[in-house]
Amino acid sequence: MSHFVDIILPLPLDNRFTYSISKDEANFLQAGMRVAVPFGKSKVYTGIIAEVHNRAPEVYEAKPISQILDEIPLVTAQQLKFWSWIASYYMCTEGEVMRAALPGAFILESESIVQLQKEAEIIESELKDDEFLVVEALQNQSSLKIKEVEALLDRKSVLPVLNRLMAKDIVILSQEIYEQYKPKRVKYIKLHENHESEDAMHQLLDELSRAHKQREVVLNYFSLKAKNTKPISAKELQKLAGVTSSTLKSLVKKNIFKEYYITEDRVSFDGEITRKHIEFNEYQLKAFGQIKASFEEKTVCLLHGVTSSGKTEIYLKLIEEVLNEGKQALYLLPEIALTTQLINRLQAYFGDKVLVFHSKYSMNERVEVYQNVLNAGDDPKVVIGARSAIFLPFQKLGLIIVDEEHEATFKQYDPAPRYHARDAAVVLANFFEAKTLMGSATPSLESYFNAAHNKYGFAELSRRFGNVLMPEIEIVDIKEKHRKKRMTGHFSDRLLKEIEESLAEGEQIILFQNRRGFSPILECNTCGHSPQCPNCDVSLTYHSHSNQLRCHYCGYHIAMQQRCMACHSDDISTKGFGTEQIETELKALFPKHKIGRMDQDTTRGKHGYEKIITAFEDLEIDILVGTQMLTKGLDFRNVNLVGVMNADNLLNFPDFRAHERSFQLMLQVAGRAGRTKKRGKVLIQSYNPHHQIIQQVSTNDYAGMYKEQLQERYNYKYPPYFRLVRLSLKSRDFSKTNEAADWIAKAMQNVFKQHVLGPEFPPVARIRNEYYKNIMLKIPQNQSLGKTKSVLKKILISFNAISAYRSVRVIVNVDPV
Repeated sequence: MSHFVDIILPLPLDNRFTYSISKDEANFLQAGMRVAVPFGKSKVYTGIIAEVHNRAPEVYEAKPISQILDEIPLVTAQQLKFWSWIASYYMCTEGEVMRAALPGAFILESESIVQLQKEAEIIESELKDDEFLVVEALQNQSSLKIKEVEALLDRKSVLPVLNRLMAKDIVILSQEIYEQYKPKRVKYIKLHENHESEDAMHQLLDELSRAHKQREVVLNYFSLKAKNTKPISAKELQKLAGVTSSTLKSLVKKNIFKEYYITEDRVSFDGEITRKHIEFNEYQLKAFGQIKASFEEKTVCLLHGVTSSGKTEIYLKLIEEVLNEGKQALYLLPEIALTTQLINRLQAYFGDKVLVFHSKYSMNERVEVYQNVLNAGDDPKVVIGARSAIFLPFQKLGLIIVDEEHEATFKQYDPAPRYHARDAAVVLANFFEAKTLMGSATPSLESYFNAAHNKYGFAELSRRFGNVLMPEIEIVDIKEKHRKKRMTGHFSDRLLKEIEESLAEGEQIILFQNRRGFSPILECNTCGHSPQCPNCDVSLTYHSHSNQLRCHYCGYHIAMQQRCMACHSDDISTKGFGTEQIETELKALFPKHKIGRMDQDTTRGKHGYEKIITAFEDLEIDILVGTQMLTKGLDFRNVNLVGVMNADNLLNFPDFRAHERSFQLMLQVAGRAGRTKKRGKVLIQSYNPHHQIIQQVSTNDYAGMYKEQLQERYNYKYPPYFRLVRLSLKSRDFSKTNEAADWIAKAMQNVFKQHVLGPEFPPVARIRNEYYKNIMLKIPQNQSLGKTKSVLKKILISFNAISAYRSVRVIVNVDPV
């Protein structure tokens, strides 16, 4: 009987691929193990076994697998089930999910190796110059990688050269698979067994009486050994003795010391558990009771708690209960910036039971967290991370907490799978029969709708912790202020007065402006021209610290222009403002105070977030200017004033969620004010102070906003009443994009009639020289989601078969945010 395995390959291909295996391999292999398999003409890929079976493929002959890479499954059965659900729901392939789910180090790629044929006859006169260079290099070393050949010939396309050499039987090409993950091995030092007795020690010190540095090292070793029983690392000993590694090496050579290595985790917890008990106030106790009661009947509960009401303590208590039951907990956050603050709070309670997982970690660090979760056994852990943490190999998941569940950053945009971590978390919890708790001060309309219609449980926290009052929100009409000449730069007299008072009292201030850079538009006052990006349909943003004009879509940049590029007039000025300009203005207005800025430009490094947040917490920064990163659930004790520099650019956005988003952003940023004793103050500057949303923010009227927005969604057929699927077409050819979009829209309209919107150009219709066009499909509640998707898939298969549109890519986004 023949044996086969179905493999998931990390490629955007719809099918699994079948390979043949021997009987012994069939007895050993299990679903979830990695194997290296040949695919295509010369590539070797790492695949995950989805199934071991006896069914031969009908269309092609099954190739044998190349190599088995694991002894035990790396991917659990639950993960495979979850991958399959994500691929079908979000209309992508299992290979794309595999790429997103596994740290890159697990997906080994093959490297082509060039070697000389053993009995090759080389007639140098018959070789071209580039061929001779390759042969000469191979005569000096046994093999070359393709990348090394590229470097040697200083060009990208080296395959024609290699093909010519292969045709002459001079070289052969083979595949070498390399493992990318390397465990961290730390060098430790111990005394050689010859010197362990007391007499031997004295004799040793006498022998080293002339080698002062070496004697110093040995004495330091004894003093360290006397203090603790832990192994002594080479680094620690070098530092203490103030010597170089060569001194240690010579002691090892003399057989005085012995070196040995221990494999250690790159991310470890060295602190102490400082907090043992979680004390609730009466409101937290009531909300906790509501959550527990709703978990009796429902698997999902929404916690609507105002900012600074103590939601995190409730999460900690629930996590503690789950860990005590021997189960794992997952704590999802929308932003990496938030994890830095919460890690410390979680570690204060749970110590080394806390694992952190997000994209700012190096590949090796992510591999270690993955393996820790996989091999947790009876030692349950709590994982805190951004959206990708839902792909970890949980064994006994008991609880998922989705904090700030309204955040759009839970949705993955590029590349596929374009999943929403909040919605996927509910499905993942169901696989484990676990509970999901979503928390927010401004829940998304969809979640609140589900809670109102009894699909989710509901709990409420309407008071701030310690009975601190909600911040006082004041709206400043900057149109009026401009008219009366009461503006200094972008600051109204009202805001400046409040900043001065807060600084005088030693309090900190947060200023929010949802635009990075110095100024979004540079404009000529003579002819009106403003520099545009050559690759995208946007104007270039001026960044003063680098004195450049930059495109925020493709990264294109040029030096700041001193004259207009069109008419050469030197009368040019900047319009609009970003975080950088506010920072500059503040430095001029308050030269004695420390100003900080937190946006994408200042948090690029691995610890970028951490540095700024820690400096602000340690009162090293007086005023912090930032984009929406600041709005996300951060907890600063000494902030009493929050200023929203311009509320209008949030509201005037072509999106059905713009008003809901603006409400959430403004209320969240307001929630950073007055979180301890004194009532905080929030000033919102706006040209349109009577706008409904701004008024609702000022009275903290979530219910009013919800009711009004829900009515609009109902009238215009948007979520939560209708499901959405957006198709984005892109290509470098403008007319091809248009024709292709018309073709797909027509095919969809034949089936779905009036529920198809578009095709239309998005607000930015060209990015990186590719033209975009969108088609939106609305799916009513009574229409089968599965059938709709299968019809859509058929239309896309027909579309992909048209050779004229081969260059047009279609991106399917289910439930776009």
